[in-house]
Amino acid sequence: MVATPPAYDLALRTDEKRIRKALADAARTPFWLEDPGRPAPEPALNGSTTADLLVIGGGYCGLWTALIAKETDPARDVVLVEGNEIAWAASGRNGGFVEASLTHGAENGRRHFADELPMLDALAAENFAGFEATLIRHGIDAEFVKDGVLAVATEPHQVGELRAADTASTTFYDREQLGDLVRSPLFRAGLLQREGAALVNPAKLAWGLKAACLRLGVRIFENTPVTDIKDQGRTVRASTWAGVIQAGNVALATNGFPSLLKRNRLLTVPVYDYVLMTEPLTDAQIDEIGWRKNFGISDSSRQFHYYRKTSDNRILWGGYDVVYHKGGGIRPEHDQNPETFARLADHFMQTFPQLGDVRFTHAWGGMIDMCTQLAAFQGRAMGGKVAYSSGFTGLGVAATRYGATVMLDLLDGKDTVRTRMRMANRKPLPVPPEPVLYPAVQVIRGAIARSDRNGGRDGFILRAANAFGFSFDS
Repeated sequence: MVATPPAYDLALRTDEKRIRKALADAARTPFWLEDPGRPAPEPALNGSTTADLLVIGGGYCGLWTALIAKETDPARDVVLVEGNEIAWAASGRNGGFVEASLTHGAENGRRHFADELPMLDALAAENFAGFEATLIRHGIDAEFVKDGVLAVATEPHQVGELRAADTASTTFYDREQLGDLVRSPLFRAGLLQREGAALVNPAKLAWGLKAACLRLGVRIFENTPVTDIKDQGRTVRASTWAGVIQAGNVALATNGFPSLLKRNRLLTVPVYDYVLMTEPLTDAQIDEIGWRKNFGISDSSRQFHYYRKTSDNRILWGGYDVVYHKGGGIRPEHDQNPETFARLADHFMQTFPQLGDVRFTHAWGGMIDMCTQLAAFQGRAMGGKVAYSSGFTGLGVAATRYGATVMLDLLDGKDTVRTRMRMANRKPLPVPPEPVLYPAVQVIRGAIARSDRNGGRDGFILRAANAFGFSFDS
């Protein structure tokens, strides 16, 4: 019996000339950041200042921390500094999937937090509700849509896995039934998650959080990178190019960028994810694929794709390749990867051949802060004056809000359910330093690809890694 080839692989199956044509005019900037409503950056710090709370990092995690801190205590003097512009990094480059899970899914949760999983699920639901309530309370137009997320099976073994995962909050669709939601020759079944899953415009979310912070009195300085923090006894001294900030407490929300705490620098690794955006589809094209509702989609392989529609009927298509660049550098040139863009275009055309020669208007990449447990961790330093949260591994749109609440609890010295969770008390296993890391990542990537080709069964390398507490996904 000849084995059925996987739905997706590294070799291009679509005509290369067709792929080149589809990508020829694609802008190399994130689609979300071209919004005409993009706010001007706040001025950079010019001189020295003080603060009750200094938040370092202006992505989702930092913005949530500043906002919640100010809502909780309006008298608290909160300063947020961002090394570039708000939303320029992961917060303005992601797919906009808002998932309640704090553990990167149930399977990973059972692997690392089995005894705490019921409480973590409850905290996740509470955090998701708080996320939505904040958007409403502050009038943040982030194009928030709660139509759920559909997991699709593209390989035979995935059908049974999805059927077994069906619960009261999901709906299973066989191949024929799935055609009522979305049509692709590669789809064998689907599982729609209706609760705890939504979509947003990621940049509008970041800009909305920024505006809310400013209205409440948070002082924001953009284009102000912090180069160093030092314990000064009662305060923490943060050095920038333009001056010094003395703060009673500091929240580190730098995520995948090198931590200002040296002891944390091997706890995350920057990996790059890549995305394509199509031109707006016509009503006739939407009818061809039957994707009329606004749920997001991901396939069920280890090397998975994620995709969703935008408010103007484009399709964002990303995932599959996750690339670690040798040396771990975070550089602008890493935002582009023509080989991955071609592979993504090929996989898109295999998935939706009904769309013919659709063009891609944007192709970009961005850095993800991956850690070995695939779920964020929090902790304290400098006698409790500094808190950190990092390692969201691509699932941070909602989980960053939870990380912010944990950091604030830790800084306030509170004993809460959140501070008692293992995430706030145990660090993930560190990644090996270079020159070992790059070849190790390539070995793991190969093992993940073989798992997908082998009916989802992990080989020796992945089994051994999991036994030692390392988790991996694409």
